[in-house]
Parts: sequence; C-alpha cells; structure tokens
Amino acid sequence: MGKEKAITKTLWQHTETLPEETMEFLNGIAADYAKVKACTYERYSGIGSLGKLSSIYDIMTEMRHCGLREQLGLPSVYYELAVRDGISDIKGTWGMVKNKVRALITANEQLSGDDRMYLRTVLKLDQAYAAILNRKSYPMPEKAAGLPIDTVHLNNLLCRLTRRHLAQPAPGKADSFSVSPGGYSYKDNALYLVSRTPRRRVMLPLRDNKTSARQIRVCLKKDHAVIAIPAEAKKQTHKDFQNTIYVHLGYQAMCTLSSGNVYGQELGARTAAKSVRLLEKNRERIKLQAKYRESLASGDREKAEKIQANNLGFQKYRRWKDKEQARIESYVNAQLNRMLEEEKPGKIVITKPVTVNKTKLKYKSANRKIAESPQGYVRRRLALKCQVNGIELVEIQSKGTGNICSNCGAEGKRLAEGFVCECCGFKSSIALNGARNIEKKYNGGFIQAWG
Repeated sequence: MGKEKAITKTLWQHTETLPEETMEFLNGIAADYAKVKACTYERYSGIGSLGKLSSIYDIMTEMRHCGLREQLGLPSVYYELAVRDGISDIKGTWGMVKNKVRALITANEQLSGDDRMYLRTVLKLDQAYAAILNRKSYPMPEKAAGLPIDTVHLNNLLCRLTRRHLAQPAPGKADSFSVSPGGYSYKDNALYLVSRTPRRRVMLPLRDNKTSARQIRVCLKKDHAVIAIPAEAKKQTHKDFQNTIYVHLGYQAMCTLSSGNVYGQELGARTAAKSVRLLEKNRERIKLQAKYRESLASGDREKAEKIQANNLGFQKYRRWKDKEQARIESYVNAQLNRMLEEEKPGKIVITKPVTVNKTKLKYKSANRKIAESPQGYVRRRLALKCQVNGIELVEIQSKGTGNICSNCGAEGKRLAEGFVCECCGFKSSIALNGARNIEKKYNGGFIQAWG
C-alpha cells in the first residue's frame, strides 16, 4: 500500500463542563462575531459591491478602519475571521444566484443561442456583470464580440433576473466563532483563548489531548464547547483496487451496483423508522402544547409550568435526534467501508445530484422521508473515502438513467413494485436498472435513447 499527499478532515474535541463566567465570555464573543458578519452582509451583499468581492484585501482594509471592532471591543483574531466568513457567505449567495439565472436562461425559449452565449459569458466575468447591474459602461467580452444580439434587452433581462433572486445572507445563530492560530494556545490539557483584556487568556479544560496549529472553530453548547479541529489524513493508494464499479445511490438501498450487489440495504428502513418515531413524538408534543395553552387560558399557571418544565423542552428531544442520526451515520460508514473492501474499486461512477426544478411530492409522509434522508451525508462520506483511499470518483449527468430500460434501451415505467419495460418484458428493481444504465451511459451505450 503506497502513500501520497495528505487531505484535510475535521476532528471534534469537547471541553469539560465550563463555569458560567466562561460560557458568558464565549457567548459574548459569538454574539459579536455574528454582529460583524451581519455588518459585512449589510455593506457588501448588494449589487454595488459585486466588483469588490474579487479583492478581499480591500474589504478587510475598509472593515479595519470602519470603527466596528473598537465599538465591540472584539480582538482582531476573531474580528478579521468574522469578516472573512461574511465575505465567503456573500460569495456563496452570489454563486447560487448565478446558478439560478443560468437555469432560467437555459429554460427561456425566446433567447437565441447567441443571446445565451452572451449572458453566460457575462455571468463568468464579475466586473462586466457588476457594471451591467449598476448601469455602467463595460468592455464587451471577447467571446461575445461581433454577435448579432440586442445587448440593451439582454442586460435588462439580466438585471431583472438578478434582482428577483438576489437576497442578503441569513444571519444564522450566534452559537459559534472561528479563531486564528494566534488567538489560542495549549497548556496542561487546556485550550487558552485570547480574551477582551490584553495579555489575558480564558482557559477551556479539554477532555482529550488533541492540539492544532491551524484555524479552529468553537461551537457552543449549553454548558460546554465543542471545537472543530482541521487534521491531516494521509492519502493512501491500494495496489489491488483496480475495479470500476457503477453505483446507484438510493433512498431505500444505499448503494446498488450494476453487478447486482447491494450495500446498505436497510438504510431506507432505518431512516423511515426514525421519521415515524419523530412524527409520533411531534404529535405528542402538539397535544401537550394545546394543553399548555388551555392551562394558561384557564388561569392554571401551576399546571402550565409543570407541562412546560417536563415535556416541552428541547434538550432531551435534540439528544434523541442526535443519537438516532449518529446510529444512521455509523451504519452508512460501515456499509461504505464494506463496499470498498469487497469491491476493491479504482474508480466509482455515480450520477450527479438532481438539484434543479425540484418539486414537493403529494404526500407529507413522502416529503418528510426525503427531508430526513441521509443521501447528502452518503455522498460526502463516499467522496471523502475515495479521497483517502486514492479512488477516482466520477459523477455523470443522471438524465436517462431512471426511465430507460437497461436491457433494450426503450422507455419503461417506474412502478411501486419496481422497473418494468413493456417493450422487452424486462423487470428489475429501480435501483438496479439505474445502476446498469449508469454503466451503459458512462461507456457510451444507448446514446440514441438519451438524446
């Protein structure tokens, strides 16, 4: 087994139960951290600041001299990272806006190919995009030069679509903050954070002896903190991992291979069981909330307080949810490890997640199961395990892999009992048909059926 370059993963470190004054300090830092991010959103999330986002140095200089840090009394090791986090969130928001606008451009049948070429080119060039949004002159992009297009009409369209979908990032909860390496140190199995008082640090006793020399994130709980530490994981290459496998990632069976092997067959049942238990708990809580309101209305405050104290809190409820989620995640990891060990893949081919034009299903129970589905977690863990083990992960477009018969290439039907092709009589599970279609599509089969 050879070894290659390292990759970064996150380790979680818990502190001991902390005194009230320490938690007060941490909550104060988190609150001010959130205020700095909110101020950054206010200043730089509008169309007038799009052109500035390419140079974070200029933004940092402006934020250093705006007086907010002195007003809050927030040390620079927290303040500057809050600004960077805010800018990162704004860039992410602009990325989502551009993706939405691109999708609308593609769906607009009134636009010509040249119109789409121009609009897509502008979306890639922040300076030109910013100039259009702010009604300023700009040099015509090289790719669009000479195209027979009405730039006034297209620029107006771009402005309308952007303003329709652009929104300021949501502030989020003030329950975490990041710290640069200069803002903390370790001593005697404790983490020492820079305080608001010069040359003084706040001690956080730790439950283990992990240390870091990189930026960390402190997440606050009721009476302790959890620290996210970036750590290096050595990337490995397995000489016997030579196979190519084609995998359908499903809601019921986690991984169905084109060979017919299935890993994580119980995932859907486990997720559904969690969803049902969650529904039952929520129904009980709704009944108790009604009794609580009735007690208040009738003047029986003692009964209302008893219901609230013993039944309507969120600590036990959240602990239960976290415990159930941990069990599912443990199962996912175990099954992914088993798949890699047994299949020995050098390459894994899956489909890209479908994120455009999603619609809610007719039944609440189906929507709830999808919302509770750990598919996103499965994808993240699969990607990480491929990185760690030197496995190539390939994502292809999912179009055609669901409703096409993998046996003959004709269009079939996805029914409750499975996939059925009326043309050739082929029957299989939807997942297996999808996995075989992934293999055929990746290797160039049935091109005519997918268009």
